[in-house]
Parts: sequence; C-alpha cells; structure tokens
Amino acid sequence: MAAFSFSVPLTRIAVGSAGTPGLDPLLVGCGRAVVAAALAVVALGVTRTRFPTARQWLRLVPVAAGVVVGFPLFTSLALRHSDSGHAAVIVGLLPAMTAVVAVTLTRERPGVRFWIGASAGAIATVTFALLAHGGASSSSIDYVYLLCAVVLGAVGYAQGGILARELGAWQTICWALVLALPVMAMASARSIHLRPPTDISAAHWTSFGYLCAVSMFLGFFAWYRGLAIGPMTVVSQAQLVQPVLSVAWAALLLRESVSLGVIAGGIAVIACAAFTVRSRTRDSSVRRGPMSRVTTGRLRIVGG
Repeated sequence: MAAFSFSVPLTRIAVGSAGTPGLDPLLVGCGRAVVAAALAVVALGVTRTRFPTARQWLRLVPVAAGVVVGFPLFTSLALRHSDSGHAAVIVGLLPAMTAVVAVTLTRERPGVRFWIGASAGAIATVTFALLAHGGASSSSIDYVYLLCAVVLGAVGYAQGGILARELGAWQTICWALVLALPVMAMASARSIHLRPPTDISAAHWTSFGYLCAVSMFLGFFAWYRGLAIGPMTVVSQAQLVQPVLSVAWAALLLRESVSLGVIAGGIAVIACAAFTVRSRTRDSSVRRGPMSRVTTGRLRIVGG
C-alpha cells in the first residue's frame, strides 16, 4: 500500500493541469502498462517461467482488464480535473469492493458484523465525496471514471490473488501485463500520434516512470503475495491505508489543501475499516472454504 499510495498524486502530476499541461491521460494510463510489460518480459525470460495453461490464460483476462487496463486508464481520465486528495478517498471504496468480489469468487464467508462495517465505510466514503464537492453534478463524469476504476480494480485484485496461489505473485502480474500488451501498445501509439509528448517537464516523466516501474509492476509483487496468503477479505482491508497516505503525499507533493472535510472523511472511513477488521476477528469471520485449511497446532494456507 505504501507503493500504491503514490499512484494517485503522481498520476495527477503526470497528466498535468489546465495551467501546466502534461502527458496525455491515455498515454499515462496505457503507456505505463507497455513499459511494465517490457520489464515483465525480461523477468519471465530470465527466470524461464513456464507458460500458463489455456484455462489460466482465460482467468488472467479479468486481471489484465482490471489492474492493467481499467484502473490505470480510468484513474488517469478522472484526474485531469479532479484533485488527487478527493480521488484518493474515493479509491477508499476498493477494500469493500474487493471483499465483495472475493466472496463471489471464493468460499470465504465473512460474518454479518463485517458487512455492516464494510457497508458503513462505503457509504461514508461516497457521502463525504458528494458533500465535499457540492453534489455530483459539478464533476459527475469524473466520479463515473473513478467508480469504474474501483470496480475494475477490485476484480483485478481478487482474481489476481486467486491466480497468485497457482502461478505465483510476481508471475501473475507479469503474465497479465503480457496479455494486455498488444491492446495497450496500440492505444499508446495512437495517443503519441494524436498528441506527441513535447515540452514535457522532468517532473512529468519522473512521475510516469514511477507509475510504470512501481505502481504497475513491483507493487503487485507484494500485494498479490499478500492476497494469495489470505484470507482475501481480511488482507483487502489493508487498502484503507492507501487513501490516507495518498492525501498526505498530495499535500506534500502538490501542495493541495487538506480541508477538515477531507480529514473527517478519512477518519470516518478508517474507523469503519477498524470496526470491520475487529468484528471479523471476533466472529471468526472467515468461514474457510477450499482455498485454505486449519491444521492442528498451526495455520497453513493451501493453494487451489
């Protein structure tokens, strides 16, 4: 989450603003996947990693669509006009959404108190965002972009966490990047053709470089490893740290003001997350399915 927390403010820097235009949002959203895919090809080639099976390739499609294509692209489009502090709090919906997708794809069954806490956190986040901007009408399209990013990101997280139990954590993101490479390469080429990146500052390129190497590549090594160990509905709640850190980085890097509303919203979301995790512990909330097994004297996670 520390690695991912820089994604929103650095995306904001990379795409620029009305006064200081930067890279095309399409290039930022798609180009980072092209660079990361090149790194993935090198990693897979050096380690001589075996190819996924045909069934695993099919299961990699939602991973690629979610974390390689959807989340970066929609986030880049939204951040053309929306400030990164508020966008980071919107991304706070990811934990609850990831838990929903994880329950759908696995046999993890959180308790009722968990869903009360997760639902309260989601409602608090959305309500805060709407009130902070005076309603949805002022920037409704940006909210649509951000919500699309959240849904697709949650699908990519959950499905990637499941596949990481079979393929390995870093292998899963590498193969997802390779799978999406043709589409992302064509989209990036079109972006460069329509809007050549001229007069771009070092700050824009540095931010783009971080998004390529860390946000789109190295960060997933640890994240998918954590989700693979699971249970996914528990691990996904760690994402609540991300919007809080993102708001802090936005204030430091972009000199964005942090209003009392933003602080109150962040506290409300984190409080709901703390209630959720604590409730799950008390309820023995993960009723384990075939993804995991409790053995005498120790807890052992078994893939499959």
